[in-house]
Amino acid sequence: MSGRAGRAHVQTDLPGPRSVPLLADQAATESRARTYPRNSPIAVARGEGSYLIDVDGNCFLDFLSASGALSLGHSHPALAAAAQAQLATSTQLLDFPTPAKREFVSRLLALLPGPMRDRTKVQFCGPAGADAVDAAVKLCKTFTGRADVIAFHGGFHGSTQSTLALSGLRASMGHLGNLPAGVSFFPYSYCFRCPLDLRPADCQINCVQYLDNMLSDPQGGIGAPAAVVLELVQGEGGVIPARPEFVQRLSALASRRHIPLVVDEVQTGCGRTGSWFAFEQFGLTPDVVVASKGLGGGHPVAVILYDSRMDVWEPGAHTGTFRGNQLAFAAGAELMRQVTDDDLLGNVRKVGQLLRDGLHALAARYPFLADVRGLGLMLGVEMAASACWTASQVAREFQRAALCRGLLFELVGRGGTVARFLPPLNLHPAEAEEGLSILAAAAADVDRRPKPAAAADA
Repeated sequence: MSGRAGRAHVQTDLPGPRSVPLLADQAATESRARTYPRNSPIAVARGEGSYLIDVDGNCFLDFLSASGALSLGHSHPALAAAAQAQLATSTQLLDFPTPAKREFVSRLLALLPGPMRDRTKVQFCGPAGADAVDAAVKLCKTFTGRADVIAFHGGFHGSTQSTLALSGLRASMGHLGNLPAGVSFFPYSYCFRCPLDLRPADCQINCVQYLDNMLSDPQGGIGAPAAVVLELVQGEGGVIPARPEFVQRLSALASRRHIPLVVDEVQTGCGRTGSWFAFEQFGLTPDVVVASKGLGGGHPVAVILYDSRMDVWEPGAHTGTFRGNQLAFAAGAELMRQVTDDDLLGNVRKVGQLLRDGLHALAARYPFLADVRGLGLMLGVEMAASACWTASQVAREFQRAALCRGLLFELVGRGGTVARFLPPLNLHPAEAEEGLSILAAAAADVDRRPKPAAAADA
């Protein structure tokens, strides 16, 4: 398990006096695209297990985990040792075979469900998840000879131009003009705020039926697609798990129409939801799986895993200089060994349930904590407006109150109204209780604060 519990403490104002000049220097020299230090104004000195220590000596329980990339928290000794040993041998080797890569691939394939293991191919892409999403769509277009792609409202698949075209956040793309064409968006099973204004008890999964109807309609405006691209738990969209019925009907539709189903597991994969890949919990066999973030044990690596019948690449059809990251292979293989040997998935399920129960108890006390959801250790709480504040204001106040008490997390979803928690997979139950205690105090702080200034939500 990760470090000692009960360590979070904040002894200065935020930002602290030593953090201020580092944040100012960053603002002067780095792009305006920086995000995390805007809402969490700290300058980090080091990380230890489930905690971050800033340059002022403040210690934060880290429920951000580098946006889920640090599966075992900060500076995990076994992962660090594996990367250190590999560093003396080689670091980047394009797509040459190496012992480190062989071990990585063997362990990765062994973690797939039995029927998939012998017929899955691995494609190493550039180091980011967006690179792998781009490769997945490119492969599906090559395989099918088609051009159109189906994506979903609220989805997020990366910040490159091609992956933004698959994502629902209009603010990120409206000014870019000529993004890749041919992407059609359809409703996702966001039952808390149903896009069709239905209720789960009687909706008959009409969101999938609508897609089926449009594909059948000769005047529906879309052709036969090359791929359907899906997150099983929308991450940036607000930690929204798909309903199993939605996924199963969508999978059946794709199979019936011979449309490759691409499951984006960049955030949900590598144990985050309590199974190695989230699709295992939905009775699903995807045609293509995208994985990154936690896969490299803290080092960048991105892959697509796809059915061998789709292996239609010509040599050199998809390349990337940094697709042979040997440090990621060594640390990632060690991560997968620990997942297998130390029952980390069991810990994700157990501690995830502990956190979920605690969050539900908090939501019963504070109506502005409107919806608790997620799988495993990918959890979210959607905020509701109060008599005085918008939901976005509530979320920002809640985040700030928690940070000032020593808990780090980010806001996602429409209007930034969802608190997202991505703690390490080896989070100790006592650390989870510590996090819940901070969240309870933060909720109480928000509940008694006066209405913010009118400009606060600008």
